[in-house]
Amino acid sequence: MKTSLLLTAVLAASVQAGKRGLAWPWYNGSLDPGKLNNGQGQVVAIYDWETYAPPSTNGNGGLGFIGMQGCYDCDSSPLSQLQARQQQQGWATVFSINEPDLNGYTPTDIANWYKTHINPLAIKKALPAITSSTSAGQGLDWLQQMVNACAGGCYADYVNLHWYGNSFAEFQAHVTNAHNQFPQYTIVISEFALQNPSGGQAAQIAFFQQAFAWLDSQSWVTLYFPFVATSPTLLAQNGGDAINFVGSGSCLYNNDGSVSAVGNLMY
Repeated sequence: MKTSLLLTAVLAASVQAGKRGLAWPWYNGSLDPGKLNNGQGQVVAIYDWETYAPPSTNGNGGLGFIGMQGCYDCDSSPLSQLQARQQQQGWATVFSINEPDLNGYTPTDIANWYKTHINPLAIKKALPAITSSTSAGQGLDWLQQMVNACAGGCYADYVNLHWYGNSFAEFQAHVTNAHNQFPQYTIVISEFALQNPSGGQAAQIAFFQQAFAWLDSQSWVTLYFPFVATSPTLLAQNGGDAINFVGSGSCLYNNDGSVSAVGNLMY
């Protein structure tokens, strides 16, 4: 009960104090999330695309863990254990299915899935994490179709965005468009970075400096998670095509486990 109340308090305070969080991959068992938690409230949350606790050397690192039913149903996050894991771990917020707009799920199917499995959780809820694709039937268009299919029956607090692109101006426009299209929800950005810029880490730093300052100033942005809270070597060895799609310049850790130049922006 004390743990549950602490996590609730931490996430509730995120709107007033900090909005930053750690997107924490499954292969981060050798890293310490506490290194990005300076105790002053800028970094307040952590999630791992799963409903199991973040693998690390230091638990949640003193941050509020957000469970994510990122899959429709899978061995790592069985749908049958969703409610039990939430109760055992005391999440105050749940994220739902990851990028269904690119994974062959129809908006109607996910609307029904959401009503059945996410609605019953008596905590803060995010609609599925959608990509920044502007193709018909993807991104914000897919989400609009899902919200329409819900017909007012999907209980949610947040729109959950992923964004990869070429400039801060593009990012700002996309996030603003999402807010304008769905003003009834606040915004969470659970993945974002420049898409493998030629300037590497220096370009990512310049982008994040602009993005963080702007996101902090928007009252309708609740949380944001730069991609990604890992090291270049761990990303290259375990992250599939992410190393080519995003590059290693946005990693929040160095290969020795210390905080990177990008990670230092989190404080």
